[in-house]
Amino acid sequence: MKKKFVIPAVLLSAVAAGGLLYFTHTYPMEKVAAAIAPAPPPAVPIVAGTVTQHDVPIYLSGVGTVIAYNTDVVRAQIQGQITSINFTEGQAVHAGDLLAQIDPRPYQALIEQYTGNLERDQAQLTNAEANLTRYNKLGVQGWATPQLVETQNAQVGQLQAAIKTDQALIDAAKVELSYTRLTSPIEGVAGIRQIDVGNIISPSTTNGLVVVTQLNPISLIFTLPETDLPKIQQQQQKTNTPLEVIAYNQDNTIQLGQGVLGLVNNEILQTTGSIQLKANFPNSSHRLWPGELVNARLLVDTRHNGLTVPASVVQQGPTGPYAYVVNPDDTVAIRPVKVAQISDGQALIDSGLKANETVVVDGQYKLQPGTRVTMLHGQAAREAIAQTAQQAPIP
Repeated sequence: MKKKFVIPAVLLSAVAAGGLLYFTHTYPMEKVAAAIAPAPPPAVPIVAGTVTQHDVPIYLSGVGTVIAYNTDVVRAQIQGQITSINFTEGQAVHAGDLLAQIDPRPYQALIEQYTGNLERDQAQLTNAEANLTRYNKLGVQGWATPQLVETQNAQVGQLQAAIKTDQALIDAAKVELSYTRLTSPIEGVAGIRQIDVGNIISPSTTNGLVVVTQLNPISLIFTLPETDLPKIQQQQQKTNTPLEVIAYNQDNTIQLGQGVLGLVNNEILQTTGSIQLKANFPNSSHRLWPGELVNARLLVDTRHNGLTVPASVVQQGPTGPYAYVVNPDDTVAIRPVKVAQISDGQALIDSGLKANETVVVDGQYKLQPGTRVTMLHGQAAREAIAQTAQQAPIP
């Protein structure tokens, strides 16, 4: 005999009410929640660039001081009063140009005095030689003693020696007279005048008349770490030609000149662990100036098919330099890189990037690995770079 289960009417009413509540309140709320689910974050705007491949020069950079090829202090070799100044400060002068005139009258008078002595001795010599001729004839005939002949012969020799002395004094006086003209010993630029017209100048005058500095050519002495010496020697042996040196101003914004390496000093400075080098520059435009502090770049090699990116691509992290690479799906990834050098706003990459890859040039501070990005172009990219430069902290 089968049993029958009877469901109370109260239980059926509760189930019906629950179903009605679900379909009228809970189910619509689930649909609304699904409809208002959070959207993915917007793409971050960036400025992008491409890894380029080309021949890149490798430089060794150091700091140096420009020195004049020749520097001469124009001094007096005699004492006298300056009667004229024949140059202006800062004037370009040539070797032999008259710079100042010392009163020549005392030295001209001395020459005239010595010339008079010479003429007197020459006249006496002529008379003594004539007497010697007569005494020799008389001596042959027995009318003159040998002593008289010998005495006259000695007198002739004495006067000949006096004439040589007179001529030497005249020559020395002419040399001193030439010293009254203070001339430039080299071609260069005259500096600040150290003495005025009317003053007495002498060899003991400390500052002389003026300093003349040769600017063309000109030299640069700079230093590099001693660890760079083998690279320099290797390149010198390889090329067998002078290495190229480029000089820049202190902030590396202006190229001042291009020259060649003339000397690697014969010893290392043990106190600093550096080596001194000397480069020579034509300096026809006079952009290099003696005493100027400049940055020197020595070309030691050329990297063929080197990979370069803008310097701003390379960022510094706790583990070293890195760069953001843009993936094909417009997301970014961090890529550790090894930098060989940074020069003229370009970074030479040893490893970590490949040619033609897209990298982030500006806007890195908003990025994390996997961030979706959108690339700015044209004026928008230039404005973004300018804004980042303004917000960059002052070093």
